[in-house]
Amino acid sequence: MPRELRTPSSDAGTWSGLVLGTITPFPLSGRRRNARTPIFHGAGTTLGAMTYSMNDPSLDAQIDQLVADVVASTDGLTTNADLVREIIISALKVVKDRSNRGDVRMMNTALKELRYSSLVFQPFAQTKKVAVYGSARTDPEDPNYLMAEEFGRRLADDHDYLVITGAGPGIMEAANKGAGTENSFGVNIRLPFENGANEYLAPGKVINFKYFFTRKVQFVKESDAFALFPGGYGTLDEAFELLTLIQTGKSDLHPIVMVEAEGTGYWSAWETLCDALLDQGMIALPDLNLYMVTSDLDEAVSEILRFYRVYHSQRFVDGQAVLRLKTEVSDELLAELSEEFSDIIRSGMIESIPATQAEVDTDDHLDLPRIAFDFDRHGYGRLRALIDRLNDSVGG
Repeated sequence: MPRELRTPSSDAGTWSGLVLGTITPFPLSGRRRNARTPIFHGAGTTLGAMTYSMNDPSLDAQIDQLVADVVASTDGLTTNADLVREIIISALKVVKDRSNRGDVRMMNTALKELRYSSLVFQPFAQTKKVAVYGSARTDPEDPNYLMAEEFGRRLADDHDYLVITGAGPGIMEAANKGAGTENSFGVNIRLPFENGANEYLAPGKVINFKYFFTRKVQFVKESDAFALFPGGYGTLDEAFELLTLIQTGKSDLHPIVMVEAEGTGYWSAWETLCDALLDQGMIALPDLNLYMVTSDLDEAVSEILRFYRVYHSQRFVDGQAVLRLKTEVSDELLAELSEEFSDIIRSGMIESIPATQAEVDTDDHLDLPRIAFDFDRHGYGRLRALIDRLNDSVGG
């Protein structure tokens, strides 16, 4: 059953750079920008004096020109030339560092895997996705296999979600089978004892990874929700990593459902462990808000849909937590929430705001209403409770 919701007692600056021969200042703000790096708009490509460099004017000029030439070949339609420049510099620094070949091979492979997987997912950036984890050893007759299959079907057919799995057999196969080939992705880890991707994945939607860490990054980065079915060490590893990333604010909040067929007893063991962690002060009571355990498929699907009923996304701007919403909320509700969640508000109240300059600069969901407050950046379990209150403020 789900846990009852518990309640406990960017820098800004200016950079002046060369824009194809013109000195232009750019205001900087927001968490996704470093005050020492330029912003690139449309055909204007900013290159030049930056803190991160080769410390060799000749090499730096050649890198600037190389990036400018590539940007020009794309009609200048990029906002990432500054970051690409830094990637090139990092690669060249590896030569100067005289790093050993094994380290360089790892860096090279990781970058290639991250780039390619981002390319595959890019056309589907605006489509909601759910990641499904679970054992590769689960038989097709197992109730958990059948449950995962139905879960994938419902999210894909009834709610237009795409389903991402580890591409293997068992629970992963079941979720892809339920979603159908056209709605499925697989992020496959290359292992000597596995036979490759399951039959319900199209070749163009299977991404092969050498490293678990790059695969984990893409799983979390691309998914809007997470469903974990019974599994082995790998499933538990993913569960703990998800919770760690969200609990520490290294990932945005997402719905996490831990699902099992009635009578399995798998997640009850998990809850026993979490209760022990709580009793010993290793986690806090609100941390239990970050996930739901259920044997009810309707409840699992509802939990995911509920999370995005009002809430849309989040961003931190100049130290403020900005929550983008799908609908306006009343000042009366914000006053209630400000009082109810005062333990995670460092100062002031929760207020409706217009889009921040950082969001305007990046065209970041400017059409949505938003609220903001001075979040303590620590109580993410309580922040999840606040989002639940927002979502429950309108009928589902």
